[in-house]
Amino acid sequence: MTHSALLGMTQSVISKSPRELNPLLLAYLGDAVYEIYVRYHLIAAGLFRPQDLQREATRYVSAGAQAKVCRRIESELTDEEMGILKWGRNAKSGSVPKNARVSDYRYSTGLEALIGYLYVSGNEQRLQELMQLILEQVEKGKAQHE
Repeated sequence: MTHSALLGMTQSVISKSPRELNPLLLAYLGDAVYEIYVRYHLIAAGLFRPQDLQREATRYVSAGAQAKVCRRIESELTDEEMGILKWGRNAKSGSVPKNARVSDYRYSTGLEALIGYLYVSGNEQRLQELMQLILEQVEKGKAQHE
């Protein structure tokens, strides 16, 4: 899946630079981009039944799973990317889901903000690299628990 394929869905353009956007807006968009990558990955791995897809997707998209993978990949991030992650992590959202720890929710928001930032920036190559790294880390974590 390519960024340009995702961008091709609309002719609309965001009038502000990514740095001018609220990090929670970047996280909102990043959540959707992240979810598309995960769903595509799972279907490409051979999962076709909706109940299997839903169960397996939770291993990737829950606040706890995203926080865990975020901590694993921090050393692979550039200084700019760490800054974006922290910016998103420190953004004050109105609520935290009842099934998530506050610290996990903040880290997952930071990761989603980074994904959203890369997407809005049009940095397709880095978005692909980072998502590949994330998917590999989740797979590695799954294998260690099986």
